[in-house]
Amino acid sequence: MRSRDGNKNFSLSISVVSLLLLSSLALNASEYLISYRYLVKDATLYNETLFISKAMQKCEGTPYYPLILETRDDKNLKKIIDTQNEKFIEYIHKLGLSVEHKDTTTNFQYSSVTILTLKTKCFKVDFNDNFVKISPLK
Repeated sequence: MRSRDGNKNFSLSISVVSLLLLSSLALNASEYLISYRYLVKDATLYNETLFISKAMQKCEGTPYYPLILETRDDKNLKKIIDTQNEKFIEYIHKLGLSVEHKDTTTNFQYSSVTILTLKTKCFKVDFNDNFVKISPLK
């Protein structure tokens, strides 16, 4: 089809650009920043915190080692992770946590503190109808 100025490629280029734009929007996953901290004091769990926030800027890197969680058309990542907490925490442990351990003995009283930490890391999250795919970025 020709445009008014006689250029055939004009309408073709508009349709190709619109098709590429729509496909990139459909395949674009959200990015989230996730951090985790687990504190054990004297062999007792003292505190466990999981922070999840949507990334304000685009994260750099390529996704690897994905985790797939089942969901029923839910787009709230925090709620999805809360319902499948054990599976997600096990996944976080496999990614690698930094371990900090301190033990002291004062007046024959032994005390220890162990802190497991996943420093803030960017994850690419792809929501689908029946599942969500979570992948850390390298």
